[in-house]
Amino acid sequence: MERAVVVGAGLGGLASAIALRRAGWEVTVLERRDPPASAGAGIALWPNALRALDALVLGDAARDAGTVEIGGGIRTASGRWLAHVDAADLRRRQGDGVVVLPRPDLFALLLAAAPPVRAGAGVTHVEPGDAATPAVVHDEAGGRHEAELVVAADGLRSVVREAFWPEATVRDTGQTAFRLVADHVLRAGGESWGRGEYVGLGPLPGGRTYAYAVVPSREAPAGDPLPWLRARFAGWHDPVPAVLDAAVGPVLVHPLADLTPPRAWHRGRVALLGDAAHAMTPNLGQGAAQAFLDAVALAQEATTDPSSLAAYEARRRPAAEAVARRSRTAGAVAAWRAPLAVALRTALTAALPAAASAAALDRLLGTPETAEEMVP
Repeated sequence: MERAVVVGAGLGGLASAIALRRAGWEVTVLERRDPPASAGAGIALWPNALRALDALVLGDAARDAGTVEIGGGIRTASGRWLAHVDAADLRRRQGDGVVVLPRPDLFALLLAAAPPVRAGAGVTHVEPGDAATPAVVHDEAGGRHEAELVVAADGLRSVVREAFWPEATVRDTGQTAFRLVADHVLRAGGESWGRGEYVGLGPLPGGRTYAYAVVPSREAPAGDPLPWLRARFAGWHDPVPAVLDAAVGPVLVHPLADLTPPRAWHRGRVALLGDAAHAMTPNLGQGAAQAFLDAVALAQEATTDPSSLAAYEARRRPAAEAVARRSRTAGAVAAWRAPLAVALRTALTAALPAAASAAALDRLLGTPETAEEMVP
């Protein structure tokens, strides 16, 4: 049986392990954290992510674990609607709505379906192999794992990528995100833009709300962020203050960064996947979706011949890197703070026809017909 080693047990790594095992590979998953990290607040799965999960036979479980997004769109800090997302129309065009669920629940679904994870097995180095010899993965415990395929799914600061593609550097955006869950029943979701900061809201099962706020990193507090967030957004439109007041559990703090692209996604028998290949800002909600699409494509294209990895890269790299560029641009625009820039952003967003917005979203997500390409 063909052997594959997946480095990293995040969402993308687990998805690739599931997809490869379904394709007949013998899969070993190595993860440096013990236990594998399952922390998180919420995650929104757009229709393209759900189609990829369908190919892993996990789509219905994800839908059942989440809440279908209610109506939403983009607002100003005062609550003026600039653009609406018609949830029913999205489902008509895409065959699915947006499913929002706790990120730990999605992680648990993937973990349960994946091959066993060897936790506490950080990778020290990889011999990439070639057409005549297998790759070899060395871990911190002295383990030596030969494989016909190595999947580097070890995230933004990938050890494997750094060894082979050091030119792919982490790029700080100058913004910091705060993510939390609140005991609040949401009537309308979406994102609201201020001057230099923005807030997003989405419904979670059980009458809860997933919320995130992004501010310039230089303004982020050093201590407990929740009192600061409540004061910072106290004057924003309803229900932003109410959601922050109803926050439960910890507030997760993450400086936002993305990745300058590596020269290639494969070398010898090693292939990059997910954030290790194309880490992006969260502004389009596409980080997990693109990793899931990578996983499905890799399982379909990879063989014991390492030259097959060129087909995987050709299939996925242009689209994933285009999404990463669009995401970075979207984040920069949402964080504009100069009065003239904010006025221009407001005017242009409000003037964009709904049909044009829908067409742009469909280009980003693909169409339900592309699901045929993902049938195992």
